[in-house]
Amino acid sequence: MPQDRTATIERKTNETDIKISLEIGTLGSATEQTISIDTGIGFLDHMYHALAKHGSWSLTLACKGDLYIDDHHTAEDTAIALGMAFKQALGEPRGIKRYGHAYCPLDEALARAVVDISGRPYAAIDLGLKREKIGALSCEMIPHVLQSFATAAGITLHVDVLKGDNDHHRAESAFKALAVALREAVTRTGSNDVPSTKGVL
Repeated sequence: MPQDRTATIERKTNETDIKISLEIGTLGSATEQTISIDTGIGFLDHMYHALAKHGSWSLTLACKGDLYIDDHHTAEDTAIALGMAFKQALGEPRGIKRYGHAYCPLDEALARAVVDISGRPYAAIDLGLKREKIGALSCEMIPHVLQSFATAAGITLHVDVLKGDNDHHRAESAFKALAVALREAVTRTGSNDVPSTKGVL
């Protein structure tokens, strides 16, 4: 019987106080998916909700951050904590596909995400956002959120928005593509092998 892939993270600094509970589920699981996000930044909540929903995660994420300064610490630190939770929940990357990729559209926008559960953190992100902000979230922080998540999770991540006129659509399609790519990468294969010629990831 496969073990549950769950993690609980509490990360407190002088800038943010974050609590996360994560379960990496599987598509079609009988377990009811629950999602509750409260970062204090509406559009960031929206992106994390899309990531959890389409990644088949149950996720509770709460953050009290120094938003009186700006959005940077809250956006960055929640992404770091979420990456830590993902890595902890996944455990040793054994018996999984390892690689995942997805194209996700949102109306006129189209994003591609490619993931390798490699143990080597790297992120190449090109979203092509033009606005200064979407809601209360600075557009410069959106690729930084993805980079911070990838670094903390220990994964290789490439996300490109290939087309789109609306920055909300471009950003959301990117998070949805990441979600679907991660869902594929962590799919159990039924074996107990580490998917690497090295024998270790």
